[in-house]
Amino acid sequence: MKRFVCHLLIGVAAITALSARAEEPSWRQPQKPFQVYGNTYYVGTQGLSAILITSPRGNILIDGTLQGNAPLIEANIRALGFRVEDVRVILNSHAHSDHAGAIAELAGASGAQVQASAAGARALMAGGNDPEDPQFGEALRYPPVAHVGVVPDGGTVRVGNIELTAHYTPGHTPGSTSWTWRSCEHGRCLRMVYADSLSSISADGFRFSDDAAHTHRVEDFRHSLAMVAALPCDILMVPHPDAIGFMDKVAARDRGQQPNPLIDSHACRAYAAAAGLKLEARLAREQQDHTAH
Repeated sequence: MKRFVCHLLIGVAAITALSARAEEPSWRQPQKPFQVYGNTYYVGTQGLSAILITSPRGNILIDGTLQGNAPLIEANIRALGFRVEDVRVILNSHAHSDHAGAIAELAGASGAQVQASAAGARALMAGGNDPEDPQFGEALRYPPVAHVGVVPDGGTVRVGNIELTAHYTPGHTPGSTSWTWRSCEHGRCLRMVYADSLSSISADGFRFSDDAAHTHRVEDFRHSLAMVAALPCDILMVPHPDAIGFMDKVAARDRGQQPNPLIDSHACRAYAAAAGLKLEARLAREQQDHTAH
């Protein structure tokens, strides 16, 4: 567990080191799609997740990655033997360009309904122009989504025999949402978690600790960390797969490593713990800066 948290700290630190304006080459690098477990598939790029959950009556897609990546995601869906037109709902983790930039195009191609948290829906319809976002002023814009339905905290989204539950986890953005569901394979059902980013990244000059307009921001962030840590969790996925070494685990699984390295009931706790250490370090720096001035 301690070793896993150490590896996660390295991954989270790498993500945190990126500025709001940075774009990693891996974010547009094609990735061969693959089955995660049961009816859950990875259809994103090498560095940005997009998750497809399938049923005989239609499919759900979580996240769209960058604007311009829609053809890659569509090709990945088809490569797995599914139809883009069978995507009935598109969900979002948070409304930054690297996870929502292609959603408008994907919705147009599939005819899917787009759904998100209340704050996430507002940001998606504004094309990422969200004054409440800690990265406001630096976060890149993208094509707005014309219509976005709101899923309440604890609410469910159903397509066929798929049922996903929304867990509001504000912090990285006000609309950040983590999603949970069950996938089954050979009679064994596992608890799947797509936990949103928990990194405390912001635009220059923003301070989490004394945001006068949102006095509960730090409290909400800590609550989100506790919520993710407490989620029933067998397989963890996140918007930036390198934050948890996800592709390395997939490669190890595909080499036949046993037990399956993707299955880890401690993964959500470790992910939240690593992010919590980064948040507390950030808050300590803010306090030092405040004292110095």
